[in-house]
Amino acid sequence: MTRALGAGLRRVVEAADPVSGRVKGTEAQLAGLVKRGLAFRHPRAPHDHFLTPAGHRIREGEDGAEGQSGAEPEGRASGSGASGGVFAARAGGEKGAAEGGAARVREVRSAWQGLLELRRMSHTDGATDRPCGWERGHLVQAAALALEAAGHRPAGEDTEAGGYRVRETPQPEAVAVYEADGEALRACAATLEKAGWQVGEYTEPRTRARYVLASPRRV
Repeated sequence: MTRALGAGLRRVVEAADPVSGRVKGTEAQLAGLVKRGLAFRHPRAPHDHFLTPAGHRIREGEDGAEGQSGAEPEGRASGSGASGGVFAARAGGEKGAAEGGAARVREVRSAWQGLLELRRMSHTDGATDRPCGWERGHLVQAAALALEAAGHRPAGEDTEAGGYRVRETPQPEAVAVYEADGEALRACAATLEKAGWQVGEYTEPRTRARYVLASPRRV
């Protein structure tokens, strides 16, 4: 946990562009935000700085996000919910995963907007309709965030109660999405396809369970 944000840095964050998250300030101020995980420096010229999802949450007045780390759309904490104050997408099946609330909705919305901005900046054509490199390196977290941001409910510890579960697979760049309800499973597939993933529905030979196999689309 980093120290609390000073008044000067807070003003810089609050003055950031509300859509792109582009932030301006002195070199020292920008370095301070990067150190705290509230902004990141774009790798391409002119190397502007942009708020991370944690930075966006502070700009939107959610002080509880202050001092959170990570210049990515998070999900690094195993992709399974909030851990240690860091936002993480809910892959389903974790304790408390099915719990919602207004604060969670705001967190998910902010993280999703941050991911779309990361897509825009990562692709040379500025496209936001297909996954970026971060998503291909964090498949479970990325797919779970797309589903949660679209309003799908992650499964709790009691998987019989319904909800999606996103799991790794032996296949490169592919995740499996499970949902006991067939209609809900097809809705998950539609959401991922809209978010730029290639999807297909399959049946496990042993258990006969239906699942969606999803891979990030490159073009």
